[in-house]
Order: sequence, then C-alpha cells, then structure tokens
Amino acid sequence: MNERAAHRKVALVTGANKGIGRGTAERLAALGATVLVGARDPRRGEEAAAALRAAGGDAHAVALDVTDPATVQEAARRIGERFGRLDVLVNNAGITGSGQVSPADAHDQVPSTVDLDMVRTVFETNVFGVIAVTNAMLPLLRRSPAARVVNVSSHAASLTLGSDPDGPLAGLLPSAAYAPSKSALSALTVQYANELRKDGILVNAVAPGFVATDSNDHTGFLTVEQGASVVVRLAVLGPDGPTAGFFGEEGPVPW
Repeated sequence: MNERAAHRKVALVTGANKGIGRGTAERLAALGATVLVGARDPRRGEEAAAALRAAGGDAHAVALDVTDPATVQEAARRIGERFGRLDVLVNNAGITGSGQVSPADAHDQVPSTVDLDMVRTVFETNVFGVIAVTNAMLPLLRRSPAARVVNVSSHAASLTLGSDPDGPLAGLLPSAAYAPSKSALSALTVQYANELRKDGILVNAVAPGFVATDSNDHTGFLTVEQGASVVVRLAVLGPDGPTAGFFGEEGPVPW
C-alpha cells in the first residue's frame, strides 16, 4: 500500500451496489476514501466497484450478506487483512418487507393482519443485521483515530411524526414491520453511541428522505444523490460532531 493510499479513509457501505448505498459509495469515493462496496451478490458488487474505479475512485467489492454470519465474519477478516482498520461504517442494507411498492400501499404490514414471518424477515435485515455487522467491524473501527458509524433509517422511524394524525406521515398505512424495524434501529443507534462515546466513535442515524429507489418502485421525489448527501455528511463528521442523533437533510429528526 503506497503512502497516499495509507492515508485514505477506509469506508464500508453495506447494500452498496444500488440505490442510496451506491450513491453514498460514489460520494465517499469522490471525497478520496477507499470504498468497500458491500453486496450480497458478488457479481453486482464487483460491477458497482468497477464503475466507481472507472470514475476515478478507489473501490473494492466485498461479498456481504448482513443476515449471514459467515459472510459477515469473512468480510471483517478480509478487511482487516488488507486494510488493517475501518474508518467509516455505513449500515445501509435494508428491506421494506413489501417488495416494490409505495409505503402508502403496504397493505401487508397493517398490524392486525400482518404475517409474523414477514416481520421477522424485516427485523433480521434491518435490526439484527446491523448488530451483526457493527459488532464484527468494531475491532477494526477501534483501530481508526476517528471512526464513524451511520445507520440508514427513515422518517417512518419517528414515533413523533408517526403519531401525528395531521403530520407528514399521515398518508401512510400503519406498519408492523418496516416502520417498527427502523424505530428499533433508532434505539440501537443510541445504545451503540452511548457505549462507544468513550472511544471517540460517533454513531448516528440518518433519514435520507423519500428517495427514488427499487424499494419504492422509483416513486420517490428525491434523487439518490440527494438522499446520499446527508449520509455522507454524518460519515465524515469532525471530532466535535454529534453522536446518538437522528438527522435528515432538514436537520435533526424527532424521535
């Protein structure tokens, strides 16, 4: 590894072969970071990494299924062997549980009729997967002089916004899977932040907004670049930056 490469920040983005994860990886690469493109499908991950390299970035594909402990541990081992540390972890991989539909049409998530297996599947990725990846990467994050962890959440996680019958989320159907999984992610973010504060590791949650991605059949009104901007901002915080917070492009998001 040459001297210039040794001074690059090393950033892992899960679910980075498309959507907000891909946009985040592109922005971090443009800022000079070595970007590790986490993807369940190795082929798609390599295609995304190759595109970042073609654009002038330093990017490498990492096979990583957040619901598969073996691939999580193997990814941590390989990152440790090649780079020795991790400066940024963006826990972006997530699922809606309703396929490619607008959150306003997620009829299968109405609490009184929801399929428990679907709820478990959503939590497996959106909550338990974050724990698995974060814990596996923590030894590498602790080797960084200024590690940052960003958990990609949603405005739907906000109990304040969700409980307001006249608020911005009033048009959404009640959700027993996606929204609660993101609320749990908020709680998890605070707990990690409290534990890691003494180590100088800043941990925050981010609501990118209604971004046009596969998860909503591209019905969102924000571009991937717009959604990624706030994620990247939290990923490159200075030493006086916040921790245990929840932020959107508009600023702090109410819990």
